[in-house]
Parts: sequence; C-alpha cells; structure tokens
Amino acid sequence: MAKPKKQPRPKAVTPKGFRDYFGEEVTQRTEMLRTIAGVYHRYGFDALESSAVETVEALGKFLPDVDRPNEGVFAWQEFDEGGNGDWMALRYDLTAPLARVYAQHRNDLPTPYRRYAMGPVWRNEKPGPGRYRQFYQCDADTVGTASMAADAEICAMLSETLEDVGIPRGDYLVRVNNRKVLNGVLESVFGEVDFVANTLLPGAASGSQMKDAVLRTIDKFDKVGEAGVRELLTTGREDASGAFIDGVGLTEMQAEPVIAFLTSRSGDTAKTLQNLRAAVGTSIVGNQGIRELEQIGDLLAAGGYGSDRIEIDPSVVRGLGYYTGPVYEAELTFEIFDEKGRKRQFGSVAGGGRYDDLVKRFTGQEVPATGISIGVDRLLAALREKGRISAQAKGPVVMTVMDRDRMADYQAMVAELRNAGIRAEVYLGNPKNFGNQLKYADKRNSPVAVIEGGDEKAKGIVQIKDLILGAKIAESATLEEWKERPSQFEVPRGDLVAKVREILDNQD
Repeated sequence: MAKPKKQPRPKAVTPKGFRDYFGEEVTQRTEMLRTIAGVYHRYGFDALESSAVETVEALGKFLPDVDRPNEGVFAWQEFDEGGNGDWMALRYDLTAPLARVYAQHRNDLPTPYRRYAMGPVWRNEKPGPGRYRQFYQCDADTVGTASMAADAEICAMLSETLEDVGIPRGDYLVRVNNRKVLNGVLESVFGEVDFVANTLLPGAASGSQMKDAVLRTIDKFDKVGEAGVRELLTTGREDASGAFIDGVGLTEMQAEPVIAFLTSRSGDTAKTLQNLRAAVGTSIVGNQGIRELEQIGDLLAAGGYGSDRIEIDPSVVRGLGYYTGPVYEAELTFEIFDEKGRKRQFGSVAGGGRYDDLVKRFTGQEVPATGISIGVDRLLAALREKGRISAQAKGPVVMTVMDRDRMADYQAMVAELRNAGIRAEVYLGNPKNFGNQLKYADKRNSPVAVIEGGDEKAKGIVQIKDLILGAKIAESATLEEWKERPSQFEVPRGDLVAKVREILDNQD
C-alpha cells in the first residue's frame, strides 16, 4: 500500500503587496486618527462606517470590459445557479461608498450631509517600494451643496488637522486650484471643440488624445519645470537618460496659454488671479473657475487663513479626470534626506476637490460634493521625520516575579498602577531566570521594572528600576557618573505608584 503523501506546510509569508502592522505602529495610527477625528467632529462632521465590500457596479470606475471585472480591485462573483451572481469587490477608496450611501439614504440624511470616514482600502495594483495593496485613508466630505464655502471649509479644516497632529505652521502648505480654470486654458489652446478633429503630428490618433497628452504634460511641471513643459508641449525633449520624448505637437502660440497658466502663481492672491484671467482669456468656464477661487480666497482670509497656510496655486493639477471644480493638495515643505543622502521635500500627504458627478451615477441627478482624503501612512511617516512621534513606543511597566507563589501580590501592585492610568503588566513567563525577565522588559521597550522579593516584602519596600536611564548609563557613563545617577530606587511599598509616575514623567 502506497504511503500517503505528506501535505506540505503552508509558508508563513505575508501576501505580496501587503504588510503586517505591530504594536507601536497600530497605537500611533490610532492616536493620530483620534486627533484627526476630533478636528472633523469640531467642524460638525459625523462619522460614517460603510461596508468594506461594494458591488463592482457601484464602484463603477474600475469595471473593465472583460469577462472577469477585477482589474484594479479585488473582486469575486457571488455564487448563482445560473452563473449570474453579482460581482463584489473590496472598496478601493472611501468616496465611491459615500456616493452609494448618500444615493441610497438621501431621503433620511440631512442636506448638506457632512461625514468623515477612516479605514483600510484595497487596490489590485502592482506593488512597489512603499506602495501597498492595502492602506489606510481618512476622508471628510460635504455632499449636497455647491457653495464655495464648503470648499473653503475643507481647506481650513485640513490646515487645522495638520497643525493638531503635530505639523507646525511653516512646514506645510495647502494649495488650491480649480479644474474649470484648466478647462478654460484648454479652450484657449484648442477652441470650443470636441478634441476630435484637430490637426496633429504624424502618429497621433485623435484630438482627444492630444488633449489627454496636454493634461499629462501639465502634470509634469513640478519635475521638468517651465522649459521642460514647453518642449514637451511642442516638439519634444531629451530626458536625463538621453532618450528623446516626443512632444504633443502644439505650436508655440498654442502652448503659451498653458505656460501662462502654470507660471501664474504669485505671492499675492489678487495678482495670481489676475495672471489666470490672462491665461484663460474669454473662456466662460475658465473665468467661472477664477471667480470660485476668488470666493474661496475671500472666505479663507475672513477666517484668518493667510497664504502661509493656504495658497491659490495653479500648478495643482491632481485628479484631472475626476474633479469638476476646486482641487486641493496638502504638501509638507520641510526637507528630508532620501536613501542616497540627497535633500528633498517630503511632498503631498492629502488631496481632494469638488466632484459633482459621482452621486449622479446612481440618481441621474447632479449632486454637488466636495471632500479631502488624507494619506494616513504618509502623514505618520512625516510625524516621525519631525520627531513628533517616536519610531518605537514605550512599552508597559513590567512587574517582575521573584516568587511564583506570590502572584496575587504582584497582580495587586499591577492593578494599582493600572488604576492610576499607568500601563503595566506582570511577567507571565518562566520566572526561574531573573535575567530573562529583564531581557523581556528590554524587548518590550519597557520604561520601568518593579522588583519585590521576599526581603523587600518583609521590609515593606519595593525596588524600582529605571530601564531607560539604566540603558543610557550603561552606554557611556563612568563609574563615578553611575554612582551619582542611580537607575534603581528603593521606596516604601505605599510609594510605588508615585515613584513610577515620577520616573515616567522624567523620561518624557
């Protein structure tokens, strides 16, 4: 009889594009989200926790024209005897679920509806360094009003959020633009046409492709600058590697409104708007966008938000195929060093804008909406760079066990610490080797260890060891310094909580 084939053990590996989050990372994220939620709540926004799963039909954007609609999302088909079950998918953002929720419950919700949401989203995309298939988002949106006051409020709230979590004024800038202004620039370039019948360079397929190429080129302004954009809009340019990149094929005259648009930013808001008016010319939609930016600027100024916090900036061109009006981006302006030791700015941590067409997919009626999404992981990384949060959080106070028969005494002491609001635990491993207990405390990054053996119990005292100070002394202190700065203290049992709190306060 053949011997049964042994089943191989499963590999203990994280799925590609995903990662595990351990203690201090989860704690730091939770604390930061609590702070952000506090700002949103202060502004009158209500929390919403929608389903992590939506129908692919509801998500819409990622539905491809193939038999299995899972491109861009993690999707599966519900079982159905006839093979016609609904396609379901993990949400890829928090905005599409909001559109579905509002369309479904609009008769029961206030108008405007102000909500915030926080949680993981999933994207079935190729992973890379720092790019994961699951990540956290933190959104706030106002649905049901076309007033520019809603957009100004979102920008003000984003500014206050960054400051509340620990990004000081001067280290960030919320930049604001308007998609309508860009549409006006495109009208100045191409005229009021459907972008299908333009005269193109050989190799181009349609005017629509030319328009898309112009938009992609605008998005490269931060990387290649004015001269580079001008070359890419016209005849092309040679990149840093020596490869030649074909241009869009505009004439110098056609390219000029685009360049004027991208370089219209001024230190003075009124001057920026004046420059934008020159760029859009007589375009009706372009001038409407400028008036909206002017309203936002006036509202923010009235609230005390100067250009050191929020600025009109035409170079913001995010979400060109998605947003219908104002767009915003929060950029951190302080410098960091990359992996090669080069200085660079930290960059964007949040973005958003007005999207007036998303709910319309469900209702057939246009419902104005505007909102912001914060990249949680990037903002956490920024706070670590600024030293606002430690890369390694403090662990609990560890109550060592000198006599396993006295576990009730140790639990009583830990209870006192916990009741005083101090994080603490009893060592629950094998207490035979005391050195292993201190190694455990080190591995937990514990700030303090408490020791009470038989002798201490008889005398009514406890030994309290400052593990943080002890580690510093062990690194560099001389014998004389070690004697002058003891890291272990003997205190009466009744002073346990007070002494532990004193040590913890001195470590902060």
